[in-house]
Amino acid sequence: MANINLQFKTNYAVSSKIEPFYKGGKVQISKDEKYIFCTCGSRVNVLEISTGKIVHSVEHDDQEDITSFALSCDDELLVTASRALLLKQWDWRQAQCTRSWRAIHTVPVASMTFDSTSTLLATGGCDGTIKLWDVVKQYCTHNLKGSSGVVHLVQFHPDISRLQLFSSSLDCGIRLWDLRSSQCVCVLESHYSAVTSLSFSSDGGTMVSSGRDKICTVWNLKSRKANRTVPVYEAVESVVVLPQNKDYPEIGVTSKDLHFITAGSKGVLRVWEASTARCVYTQTLTAVSEVEEEDKEDDPRSLMYLLHMPSSSRLATVTAEHNILLYQLPGLTTQQQFVGYSDEVLDVKFVGKDDSHIVVATNSCQLKVFELLTNSCQILYGHTDTVLSLDVFKKGFLFASCAKDRSVRVWQMDSTSGQVHCVAQGSSHTNAVGTISCSRLKASFVVSGSQDCTVKVWDLPADLSTSKADVHQLTPRATEKAHDKDVNSVAVSPNDKLVASGSQDRTAKLWSLAGEGNVGLLGVFRGHRRGVWAVCFSPVDQVLATSSADGTTKLWSLQDFSCLKTFEGHDASVLKVIFVSRGTQLLTSGSDGLVKLWTIKTNECVKTLDAHQDKVWGLHGSRKDDKMVTGSADSNITVWLDVTDVELAEEQAKQEDQILKQQELCNLLHEKKYLKALGLAISLDQPHTVLTVIKAIRQVEDSSELLEKTLLKLRLDQRESLLRYCVVWNTNARNCQDAQAVLQVLLTHVPPEELLQYQGARAHLEGLIPYTERHMQRIGRLLQASMFLNYMWQKMRVAGAPSSASQDEEMDTTPLGQPFFTIDKEKGVGSGDEEKRDGDDGDSGQDEDPNCPADEEDCDDEVSATKKASSNNEQIENGGSAKTNGNHHSESEESSEEEDVEGDEKVETTEKVVKCLPVPSTPQCQTFAS
Repeated sequence: MANINLQFKTNYAVSSKIEPFYKGGKVQISKDEKYIFCTCGSRVNVLEISTGKIVHSVEHDDQEDITSFALSCDDELLVTASRALLLKQWDWRQAQCTRSWRAIHTVPVASMTFDSTSTLLATGGCDGTIKLWDVVKQYCTHNLKGSSGVVHLVQFHPDISRLQLFSSSLDCGIRLWDLRSSQCVCVLESHYSAVTSLSFSSDGGTMVSSGRDKICTVWNLKSRKANRTVPVYEAVESVVVLPQNKDYPEIGVTSKDLHFITAGSKGVLRVWEASTARCVYTQTLTAVSEVEEEDKEDDPRSLMYLLHMPSSSRLATVTAEHNILLYQLPGLTTQQQFVGYSDEVLDVKFVGKDDSHIVVATNSCQLKVFELLTNSCQILYGHTDTVLSLDVFKKGFLFASCAKDRSVRVWQMDSTSGQVHCVAQGSSHTNAVGTISCSRLKASFVVSGSQDCTVKVWDLPADLSTSKADVHQLTPRATEKAHDKDVNSVAVSPNDKLVASGSQDRTAKLWSLAGEGNVGLLGVFRGHRRGVWAVCFSPVDQVLATSSADGTTKLWSLQDFSCLKTFEGHDASVLKVIFVSRGTQLLTSGSDGLVKLWTIKTNECVKTLDAHQDKVWGLHGSRKDDKMVTGSADSNITVWLDVTDVELAEEQAKQEDQILKQQELCNLLHEKKYLKALGLAISLDQPHTVLTVIKAIRQVEDSSELLEKTLLKLRLDQRESLLRYCVVWNTNARNCQDAQAVLQVLLTHVPPEELLQYQGARAHLEGLIPYTERHMQRIGRLLQASMFLNYMWQKMRVAGAPSSASQDEEMDTTPLGQPFFTIDKEKGVGSGDEEKRDGDDGDSGQDEDPNCPADEEDCDDEVSATKKASSNNEQIENGGSAKTNGNHHSESEESSEEEDVEGDEKVETTEKVVKCLPVPSTPQCQTFAS
């Protein structure tokens, strides 16, 4: 009874996408603090902060990577520099390049910035020079030389009246340029490594510089001396001076002294008091790994940029893993997080209330939890190596993960705030843990499979709703050496009594969890030719689905372990398989980037989705079975919506609308409102319906005039459709006359210029020609046949008695099955020695058609009715006595040579006409001829 109203899925449509938008390089925030500008290869993407969506994108035509960009302070101009040594000025809201010019630099531009008036642009090149450009008057104003190596930092003094420019290159000094004299007035030397950023106080008299030499220097710009050097004990990538007119006691700012915030290799924000050179606040991360990683240079949490958003009192940081985080002052609470680049997506699952979030495992030790509505992301720290697999418990607020660090973790999402924290962990495997599965009835255990060839069952505590600080330590209830090679997949049955495992050893196995403390083997599924990538239990039947590297998906019986069905369609490995539509359909994803929807009963692939450009590792269906999510090695995550109901509703509405229009069409035809009827038929886009209207018009009196009048009143697009329909009609002999009638009106009254503007007009006209020629040939043959019948009729009238008129009217014209006249080609005309006819026969050439083709191939069985008729007529006119051969010859000798030639030509022409025409005959004709 449960399947009575079951509806098979037919299609999925993309609901939303999470794509890479930042792969490293410069990041800048607009003056109005609504957009984040960031580089991504050859593009600059514009991210809307409120929605987390890419709203604009500009890209160089030459596909060259963008080396630097700058947004003007008024948010109007965007200038980009590429490896092609071109500078491009953009109207970024329209994604249009408004100006392009050579950068003059001999090597790519490494840095650029606008002044506060948005009129001057400074570019620092890898050739050690700095160019200044007037973007209004469009010319180069300065060429500053003297830097050694790549100029990776250029920045104007915020007070434009000073006309000062600061720059830094590989010599670790900070050069101060006077733009009035185009000279370097001094070099501020304090750092012993690359200077990474500069920040100015609100009055413009103090500047703070940061470097990778783990120090920050406070400079007095009036004296051009260093006031203080602050050791910060980390490589600092960015520094921001806090406003001096505000107090931030939550982060240790309690005085009016100068304070600044640093962001660097430790991945935390720290607040420093410049006068005392001490750290007054250190940010605490929401989750910290048990393995200390502070000294690791490649720490993914290290910060690359720190940006101040003064209007909203926020800070933005950019991590080494291309994540952008927004913090709210004064408490530095996390407000939003955006993931710029996820690398290879290894697994993805729906979580949260109504599947409002997705958790993603990427080629990283962090987990990412995205809110689908805003694309805002939580980054979960805990694993110390790449996370490989995920699974979710029934209610969706608890999920598990496993990683290369040989551990499993259980995470809980707060149902109110959506915040996620780790509640349990376990480490017992001796190699990477590649797969994990959660219990189905309640959150009681998890099962893991590892590259150490074992399967472990981990019991969970009864109550995991503990504080964030408490993380339960898990120990395995049972351990079983399950396979001879890596365990790629494990799955728990819907009743929590069975476990299935799939391995690289090409087998899948079924295990029992009924016993206490052990796992019992029930059977082995053999049949795949390569490793098994995924196993999945049916939610309703005693069936197991497996997918393999051999490109197939198989269904197995849990009772006798036999293969029930095999699904083939992927060109490469099938990486994931899940059941949908209450176990009646399958979704599979493969290395070919495709996702396929299968109907189990018919063994048919219903839909193939060209989902990604690379391997689709992640595939998961929502609890309501109304959407799915896929994740791929191409770094894209796509949420798909089941549009079967939508398509059916649209189709039903379309059918109902067509029924109403058909009824209206019938009424218009009945009322003889042909123009409206024709317009309505064309709107339905049904050639047969339009043909019905054309036929109705041609059946009335003065049809030609009415058809012409109606067609010429149609709109241009309607006549265009009509021409397209004519091509279809013209392919059928029944409808060709209607098509030709319409074409005659169009070609006669519509100018050629207008016809050629029709979409596909040339192709349509070319398609009309061969069928029109064929119809003309057929009509020609029909005319020839009718002329021959007329000829026969005339001859029979001449040969018959005067009283035969009534007999002729009653004559049966049913054609005979066999022709009753034949031609003997060897003997020529007639039979025996007959070669010519009387004078009466010679006049018959007037009824011949000289255009009849002579088909010599089929002449053996054709009828020479002209010759036989002349012979019969001759016999009748002479009282049934046939002339002898001698008489024929004597008459021939008396005739002139010209008459012989003329007579032969007429007979030959008549014979050609007869050969290509069918012979209608009647029983009366047979009797008469005999």
